[in-house]
Amino acid sequence: MKKPEWIRKALFRNNQEDQVKILINKSKLHTVCEEAHCPNRGECYANQCATFLLLGNICTRNCGFCNIDTKTQALSLDQEEPYRIANAVEEMNLKYVVLTSVTRDDLSDGGASIYLKTIKQIKKLNREIQVEVLVPDFNGDTEIIEKVAQSDIVVFNHNLETVPSLYPNIRPQANYQLSLQVLGTAKKIRPDIKIKTGIMVGLGETESEIQQLMKDFKN
Repeated sequence: MKKPEWIRKALFRNNQEDQVKILINKSKLHTVCEEAHCPNRGECYANQCATFLLLGNICTRNCGFCNIDTKTQALSLDQEEPYRIANAVEEMNLKYVVLTSVTRDDLSDGGASIYLKTIKQIKKLNREIQVEVLVPDFNGDTEIIEKVAQSDIVVFNHNLETVPSLYPNIRPQANYQLSLQVLGTAKKIRPDIKIKTGIMVGLGETESEIQQLMKDFKN
């Protein structure tokens, strides 16, 4: 059976895409685009867009929707990663940067220090560069969440991913109320910035569940 045209993903190949790939490899950086096998990465790279993945490319959690490799024992921590990311930001001449990470439950601060170090290095290059962070739940540690939220960012993002009833299958090592707490803490201490979340649809959720999630996030 022939697939409809709208489901076909166009291939993007141009000089900018190749430059982004070369830079990422040369700088020994990770992107969520590559590690999560995002089908849109060619299009993003062609437009010089990439989401930098902090704290390595191994996650300590195993979510049902993600292709990033997982491992439960202690992992290494690359203290030079923030400098390489800042240099890549400068080389790409970015004005807006999105930083996300794997979840590192093996670290006492969940890797927050690397977020802060990376933001600091980027701002050293150019104070006008805007930074958005897409963070893990940091196990709900309010002090850690506050440190990241109070840094020099314009958007604090933490994804709820799905509705509560689907958490056992989609996010078995996460907690819906805990994620709401993360967002609420950031909103309380940084009313001057955008607080953001994201969800997936088409996993079996109902319309009423989505509406409730939106109400929960708003509140």
